[in-house]
Order: sequence, then C-alpha cells, then structure tokens
Amino acid sequence: MAIAKAERLMNLALCLLGTRRPLSKRELRESIEAYLEAGSDDSFNRMFERDKDDLRELGLVIETVENLDGEVGYLARRDSNRLPPITIDAEEAAALGLAAKVWQQARLAGAASGALQKLRAAGLPEDLDPYGTHSALEPRIPVHEASFEPLMLACRDRRPVVFDYRKATAARPEQRHVEPWALECWRGHWYLAGWDRDRGAERVFRLSRITGKVRARAGKFTAEIPDVVTVRETVASWAGESADRSALIRLRKGAGYPLRAKAAQIREVGEGWDELEIPYGHGLDAWLVEFGPDVVVLEPAELRADVVDRLRAVAKG
Repeated sequence: MAIAKAERLMNLALCLLGTRRPLSKRELRESIEAYLEAGSDDSFNRMFERDKDDLRELGLVIETVENLDGEVGYLARRDSNRLPPITIDAEEAAALGLAAKVWQQARLAGAASGALQKLRAAGLPEDLDPYGTHSALEPRIPVHEASFEPLMLACRDRRPVVFDYRKATAARPEQRHVEPWALECWRGHWYLAGWDRDRGAERVFRLSRITGKVRARAGKFTAEIPDVVTVRETVASWAGESADRSALIRLRKGAGYPLRAKAAQIREVGEGWDELEIPYGHGLDAWLVEFGPDVVVLEPAELRADVVDRLRAVAKG
C-alpha cells in the first residue's frame, strides 16, 4: 500500500510539473492509472484531495487556476519549485537543529523534521549534523492554548480568522475578526499580532484570552502586512517596559511576584502589605487589574482612576 501511494504521488507530481497549462481533475484522472482504478467519482475526489495535500506538505507549490469557463485546473510551475544553492555553516546548522527540537507538539515536530530533510535534499552538506553540535541542550517552548495551531496555520496560509476574545477588563468575551500576521512568545505567554477588521487597526491578542474555537474565513487580507511585525515591542510597551515614570502601589505579601520582579524599590508597611515603586507606562492599568484585590494603587492619581474604572467595568459584567 505504501509503495502504491508513493508511486501515485510521484505520478501526480510529474504531471503537475510537466504541464505548461493547468490540468483539470478530469485530465489528471485520465493520465494516472491509480485514479482510473478508483471505484467512483467520490473515491477519486477524496484520493486526489489527500494526494494534493500530501504533495503540498512535502513542499511542492501547487497552483489552482480557474479558466474563462469556470473550470478549475492545477499545475506546479518549475520556477516556483526550484531552490537556489543552499550554503549553511556548522553554527547555522546547529541553530536549525536546536529550532527543530524546540517544539513539543507532534505536528510541529514533524514539520521541523521535514524541513531539515528538505534542506538535506537541497544541498545541506552531509557532514554537518544539525543535532550533534549542541546535543546537550534540550530547549522547549510549551504551548497550552488550543488556539495556537489554527492561528499558526492561518498565519502561514494568510487566512482571516474569527474568534471570541475576553479582554482583561471585560466579564464576557466578544467576537473579533482578525487578519493574523505573526505569533510570538513573550515572558511565558503567546501573543498574536494582526489587523483587527472591526477596529480598523493593528492589534495584539494574548492567546490565553481566546475562548472557544478559532474559525478560518474565506477571502484575502485587506490590510498590508508590515515588513517587521513587532509583537514583543508592542506587548512590552503595554506592560510598561518602556516606561519613563514610576508608580507607587501596595501589594499583598506572597502575591504579585511579576510586579516584585519589576520593582525598583520594595518596603514593608505591615499588616501583610508591601509598598512597591514600579515602572509606569502605557497599559500598566490593564496589567494591575489582573492581580485583583492583591493590588492597591497609591499614585499617580490618574493610574488609580484608570484601575478603578476597569474594576468597575468588570463588576458590572
């Protein structure tokens, strides 16, 4: 069975690479013996769609073209499926090997392994072992959010998505229509950067606040993707990392360790509370709200008012 499928995939790839015009499903079925032996149109369609997805997974770029009569055809242009010579030194090969070992998820592990195999086929020297140089290192990037994989695929395929998102100040989630650009991990949390169609502006979403399923939508992106998507810098500015002022807060003992790590000064005030001087920048109010009754803002007054407003909004539901 494995040999038969490999032969079928090879024949389909040769047909798509050898044609100068798009071939319809009917023409492909008539050209490949395994497709002719399919018992029914439904069996052929399922087999063809699986084979097409398998070839794309292996790296073949297959184009879908519709002619003037509305008939859909397929082809794989040679110039789109040809890589230039690849030159990778030992350090670069080691970095690729470490990157391939990062992911714990089975789907990503398979994709990383397949990418290294494609580099080997494209000219990666056999004497360079991507895994051997730093085999003692075992990096891991955990991903617990169910939304990670569909968003990763949507970023890759440039597909708009819809999901329910609960802001830190809201009691209930609301639906967001987003054109996803990039995913990035920052301080142990995953974030998505993209174009929010409802607000007509760039936004960053924390994956742990996405509820329910991520649904893909048909159509193309409406906004231009920036050359550099600064997920980490945007989140850092919201968290007060680029702050040029200070805020004074009261923090319950045994709580708020991320705030303690940022504090420029900590002093005990008794009765189970400490006072902290922390950097104050855009978005600090939203971050402080997450600590609930363990945090009391003393100054500045504007920050205290913003935190109180957010807490009232949550209480109202």
